[in-house]
Amino acid sequence: MAATAGGEEHVSSEVLRGLAHHLNCLNEDNKATRKRAIEFIKKETVDKGLSSGVLQEIFSALLKPLLKCLSDPMERCRETAISVITEFIRCVPKPEEFLPYLMPCLAQRFGENEVLEPAEELRLSAVDLLSLTVEVCGKHLAPYVSEMIRILQRTIVDPFPDVKRESCRCTVNFAQNVPEHFHMQADSLVKPLMMTITHQHSRVRVAVIEATGSVIQHGSGRNMDDVLPHLSQRFLDDSPQVRKAVTAVVGDWLLHLRDRYSYFHKLIPLLLSNTTDEIPEIRLLAADLWKRAGTQWEKENEEDIKDKMDFLLAPPAHYPPGVDRPVLGCRELVVRNLGRLIPAITHDLTDWLVPTRIRTSQLLSVLLLHAEDHSTQHLQPLLETLYRTCTETEKEVVKNCLAAAKLIGTFVPPPVFLKLLLDRVNSPHSSACSWAPLMVLAAVLQGCSKPLLKPHLQQIADTLVQPSVCQEYQQVVYLQQLLACVDVLLRQCESDCGAVSLQLLQVLISIQSLSAEPQLIAKALESAHFLGKVQDLDLMELYRQHMGQLLDWLFASVSSWSSYSPQRLQLHIIVTQSGPVIGEFLNQLMPIVNSCLQPDRDKEMRMSVFTMLAKLLLDGSNTLDSQGRFRDEAESFLCNILLPNLVWKAGRTAGALRTSALSCLLALLHGGAITPGQLLCLEEKLSPHVLSSLEEDSQMGRLMASRSLSAMLKLIGRSMRQDTLNQIYPELLKRLDDSNAEVRAAALHGVGLWFSSLTKDYSPELCAPHLQLLFQQLLLHLDDPNPAVQDQVLEILKKASVVHPVLLKSEAEAAKDKHRSPVYCEQLLQHISSLSAETTAPGSE
Repeated sequence: MAATAGGEEHVSSEVLRGLAHHLNCLNEDNKATRKRAIEFIKKETVDKGLSSGVLQEIFSALLKPLLKCLSDPMERCRETAISVITEFIRCVPKPEEFLPYLMPCLAQRFGENEVLEPAEELRLSAVDLLSLTVEVCGKHLAPYVSEMIRILQRTIVDPFPDVKRESCRCTVNFAQNVPEHFHMQADSLVKPLMMTITHQHSRVRVAVIEATGSVIQHGSGRNMDDVLPHLSQRFLDDSPQVRKAVTAVVGDWLLHLRDRYSYFHKLIPLLLSNTTDEIPEIRLLAADLWKRAGTQWEKENEEDIKDKMDFLLAPPAHYPPGVDRPVLGCRELVVRNLGRLIPAITHDLTDWLVPTRIRTSQLLSVLLLHAEDHSTQHLQPLLETLYRTCTETEKEVVKNCLAAAKLIGTFVPPPVFLKLLLDRVNSPHSSACSWAPLMVLAAVLQGCSKPLLKPHLQQIADTLVQPSVCQEYQQVVYLQQLLACVDVLLRQCESDCGAVSLQLLQVLISIQSLSAEPQLIAKALESAHFLGKVQDLDLMELYRQHMGQLLDWLFASVSSWSSYSPQRLQLHIIVTQSGPVIGEFLNQLMPIVNSCLQPDRDKEMRMSVFTMLAKLLLDGSNTLDSQGRFRDEAESFLCNILLPNLVWKAGRTAGALRTSALSCLLALLHGGAITPGQLLCLEEKLSPHVLSSLEEDSQMGRLMASRSLSAMLKLIGRSMRQDTLNQIYPELLKRLDDSNAEVRAAALHGVGLWFSSLTKDYSPELCAPHLQLLFQQLLLHLDDPNPAVQDQVLEILKKASVVHPVLLKSEAEAAKDKHRSPVYCEQLLQHISSLSAETTAPGSE
């Protein structure tokens, strides 16, 4: 050994003698000379493959000159000097002997407020040298913590990204090598790290996160609150590598941080938020770290949770299918910190950044899955949070929060959540977002099991059917959520809903009556069909089962109805959807109709009811008269309801009301719900109103009156008295000059029916003046510019020729020469002549 040492000493002496001249040249003013000298030194030492012992001796002599070269004006000289020092540190057996000179020099060069080295590549080489020094010297760097921290403070914020990354790696290694000394000054690295954590290069961010993990892990922990806000933002980083790194760091803190129990409430949400990351690798890493943290906590607190470990092994009944239950330690960690987590969740769900709100809404479901029934004690703030979040414009946030609400329904007993939810549904705090409690209720009910929900069906249905709930709001979104609540009850409880079938049907009727959206109305009708299906009933049978109660429900408030009342629309839905069933309940329906159509009630409401009745009466045999009972009510309906509404009153609205009443009358006459005998008894009361309506300002009113008069003539015209008939035709003749073609056509049709109504009891001789006036007016209209009208008039005159042919012939001959186109008169005269010939033919009577 002595011989070997002596040999190495001899070799080193020889090398140093050969380098003496070049060492002197390092002080020359000529930079080319200095460059050649340092390159020669490198060539004769580290590049020559000398033994480590020889290099140790040589480095002892060369270190100071080489360190002096670090401030050489020439970049090439500085670069070579750093390279030579790096190789010596890597090769010598005892590099720690050189730390007293190396570390102060590096700190002076690279650790001052103003970094002296301008070349970024050389700064990177210097940091590489520092990292190598940490690796080979390890604990021997303990006396130089101050120098190391000074250097790292500057290099972590260096403009060159590679310098930042290498500095962070150096920080990690240094913290691991001298942890017992590092913690005293570690906090001073937090600020530069947080300044760099948002760097545009993802690899730099990863390195900073890893360095931050080591600084906090081996530091005093006082800066945790300064670090966590920055780290929480990295959980939303676009780079998967960054999210993976921050997941690993937080998981490591949960497992190994000395003061981790003080920070559980801050670290748990960070790690759990990445269990729902879009990248499977990150999800698995977060889940594994979380499980390990929970298992470790379980072992550390075994005595406290011994009973739970022994007896609470089975998951709760109706646990969400396809979901693995977290280990006991994980559940306990969440339960014990839930009270501190919920306020933070509530705050972040209102963050201005959409990704933050989405990630927080996902975290809420994860927390509730861990908390299970322990979320009961936090139910009030949880529900308030969900009410606000359901009004979000971001659909993903709403979807996640509804999933959380479903978990509340799974774990919280129904009496607890129903007390809070139903009160809020009945009296929402904000009319603008009145639908939010309904949305949450639907989601919560969806998570509740059938056996637990069944005892509370009556309470839920009674709340939904309250007027303040199902009749107060017309917003589409509100009605959609109300329908969702009914649908959830039907899907969850099916046949058990028979006990609340009436209330659910009332809600569905209200939804249809208030909605202006065809799709929503169709969905509500579909739900009504399903309500019948779960009771083995079709829709007609369902209405038959509840019709009496439904009509009583409406009658209770009919005296206060107006055009804005939802009950008016509910009546329309009930009578139109129930089809022939409504005919079985006329004794309950007619008082409602009678009350609605009194002359002192709201005009617009009366119009809508008349329109509804007109549609029903047109198909009376399948609606109101399905049992043949409406005829018993027809006379009363006509006298007490229709006729008072046909009385003339000034105003456009009053005119529109009379038109709707006339349409109802026309439907009554056409639909067959009144017999000719009944109509004849009422003719004296009805005819004056119909005849006066022929003078309506509204062309639709005149048209309805003309058609109604024609229907009356068709039904009872041959039974009318002569004087009654003679009162009708003058009004029809006036309408032949109407400005509306449809009214004129209807009046002509009425004239034709008038002639058909003449029986043998009608005396042409006594009524000749009436017939003469009729013939004269009709002959005038043979000159109508419309050929269709001319043809129609001609046919009517041909029909009238049998009544008094002589009078008609004389009038036609007198009018022939006055007509612009006498062709029609000639055809009429020919018809009368042929008719006379038939009458006087031999053998004719």
